[in-house]
Amino acid sequence: MKIIFNRTQIITAITPLMCAVSGKSTLSTIEGILIEAKMPDTCVFTTFDLEKGVRITVEAKVVEEGKFIINAQKFIQTLRVMNEDEVTLTVDNKLSATIFCGKSSHRMSALMGEDFPSIPELSSDRSFIVGQSVLKKMLGKVSFAMGVNDQRTVLNGTFFKITDDSVMMVSCDSFKLAKCKKNVELVNRNTNGNAHLEYSFIVPIKTVNELIKLLDDDDEALTQIFVTRKHIVFLIGELIFFSRLIDGAYIDYDRIIINNHKISVKANKRELISALERAALVTEEKIAGSVRSYVKLDVAGDILKISAESTIGSTYDEVAVEHEDRDIVIAFNNRYLMDSVRACDGELVTLKMSTPLTSMNIEPCYDEDAEEKSDEIFMLLPVRMKENYEG
Repeated sequence: MKIIFNRTQIITAITPLMCAVSGKSTLSTIEGILIEAKMPDTCVFTTFDLEKGVRITVEAKVVEEGKFIINAQKFIQTLRVMNEDEVTLTVDNKLSATIFCGKSSHRMSALMGEDFPSIPELSSDRSFIVGQSVLKKMLGKVSFAMGVNDQRTVLNGTFFKITDDSVMMVSCDSFKLAKCKKNVELVNRNTNGNAHLEYSFIVPIKTVNELIKLLDDDDEALTQIFVTRKHIVFLIGELIFFSRLIDGAYIDYDRIIINNHKISVKANKRELISALERAALVTEEKIAGSVRSYVKLDVAGDILKISAESTIGSTYDEVAVEHEDRDIVIAFNNRYLMDSVRACDGELVTLKMSTPLTSMNIEPCYDEDAEEKSDEIFMLLPVRMKENYEG
């Protein structure tokens, strides 16, 4: 195999592929990048860590066709330290790969392309098109609530429910839940005769985190999504991003959300976050790898008192609020609370509660004339306060 390409162009093209390179595996093939050179000027780069993968096709001058695997980290590191723009990559019959750039050359070993893991089918008769910015914004709202190594595998990702005119996402772990639904026009690309969209699937946490990085904020940018029984494929510009799906039925999230809270506290989102960030100077204390402190919310009349204490100090703040029903004192993990409030839309947020031991709902509070309203809710479980901290 022999390819001649532009160094800067290739570095830009393959950088996103590094997210699907395995760094800790006994299989050297999934630590590499599969390079397929096809006459006259097509080069396909693929990485796949057995859970998610990325593929991109770029233009290059192909002198000799071939299909080989080269260690991804070594390949991109070598390209970055080269000086000239034109780079030549050769792989001989002895599986020796050489990168030539100007008067410099660097040699490394290669593997046969046939040894690369089989990738899933990258197309399906079940397909739709949606805006990239819509997906990115919604994922940003729910991704913080995904489970991490939860024993209930279905919680280690984000649940999607797709219909003709809406996208809904739900993430949940043992402490928090985030649900976001947006009415949006989807382009149905089904070729199986089904005139309606109705999909439900769970995307793993690692895939979600990488997908957020790959999606564009441009409102005009679109992505086509293919759904199969076990995998999902995203066409993002020239990039193909694919992943396995989590198998299983998602939890009944509507059943665990309390909708009849009596206590309602309306607060300015910016002021509330600012107070919680100051409390984080105390609550972020880590002992033996775990955060031991929490933030206490004391609602009394039209004042929300925010306090926290730990071995490194204490903090106290007050935020003016609009309050309905009785007063309440309740405590939360401060990091979870900040993440939930930040994800909530609008300048005002509403905290809905019942007792110090039941979950709290955080919802956006819109003006009646607001042009764009999002259907979202964030649920957070409280923590038990120590007796000497209740005063």
